[in-house]
Amino acid sequence: MTDDADTPPRLAPDEADRLAAAIARWGRELGFDAIGIADTDLALEETRLVEWLAAGRHGAMDYMARHGTTRARPAALVPGTLRVITARLNYLPGDAVPGAAVLAQPNKAYVARYALGRDYHKVFRARLQRLVLRIREEIGEFGHRVFTDSAPVLEVALAAKSGLGWRGKHTLLLTRDQGSWFFLGEIYTDLPLPTTAPQPAHCGSCRACIDACPTGAIVAPYELDARRCISYLTIELAGSIPEDLRPLIGNRIYGCDDCQLACPWNRFAAMATEPGFAVRHGLDAADLVALFAWTEAEFSRRMEGSAIRRIGFARWSRNIAVAMGNAPCDPAIVAALAARAEDASPMVREHVAWALARQQAASPF
Repeated sequence: MTDDADTPPRLAPDEADRLAAAIARWGRELGFDAIGIADTDLALEETRLVEWLAAGRHGAMDYMARHGTTRARPAALVPGTLRVITARLNYLPGDAVPGAAVLAQPNKAYVARYALGRDYHKVFRARLQRLVLRIREEIGEFGHRVFTDSAPVLEVALAAKSGLGWRGKHTLLLTRDQGSWFFLGEIYTDLPLPTTAPQPAHCGSCRACIDACPTGAIVAPYELDARRCISYLTIELAGSIPEDLRPLIGNRIYGCDDCQLACPWNRFAAMATEPGFAVRHGLDAADLVALFAWTEAEFSRRMEGSAIRRIGFARWSRNIAVAMGNAPCDPAIVAALAARAEDASPMVREHVAWALARQQAASPF
């Protein structure tokens, strides 16, 4: 908890009820799409996490194993935690070229819709901090800590437990009224608030997300093998992308949304109201050759304030090279690849050579 928390406030039941209702109201006023409150019992999720880690499905994300069961024990991560206030914030930009249309143009670059605008970590965290300030204005100092995908937190499990939706077969949170195009954030707190009821699941026999996954990363309902996930391969993986998976990546250069694009519940998805999530630098349907021509300085400048910047220029170039190798034979692509055949990064050189070989093999001449 924060240093300014001396003694947890002693809220009477009626006071706790009123505060919980007020938090939900303040959350809506601050622009959140939903607010819930969960307790800290994640025993079932802890069992699943341990099994997932034991199977090695976290790949090279060593931090997941390093934090271990702390992820499933809120009070171990933040001592004194009694409740978790959860929040949902839609991110789908209404001004973006539809994802399916970009995927259908192999010379275009597909960027996961969540990364088209400003870095959500900063935007979401600032809004959660404003909610904390509003609570403090009402009751005085209290113990809390804010998370926005910034620590070992089982955010989907907590959001589902607090009634913000249910876990879909693709492992993301789903709602009947707004689909799954949203971020999740949490406030761990020592306030003894009443919890909100979870929702029943509504996936039924549908397996659209499983069938849509390009690499078969959703190995069973509710089970994801990150080692095959395109989001992992293009964002988390620091080294070479396995050759057998490269052709399956298509033109996806940062993340993947196929499971969400296929989900029937996303017919009801709501557009983002946060201006910071609007498309920047034309990344919703940029040309592969144009992006590959960026220098490292241009990448750093254009990606300032973007979640994409954290993968660095070498991984960015690696990903684009793979997409160019998957594109139909095109002299402009061959020329762009050849221009970086002697790139300073061994990893980039490897993927450029692979892409050039693919382009040459597809050439009619």
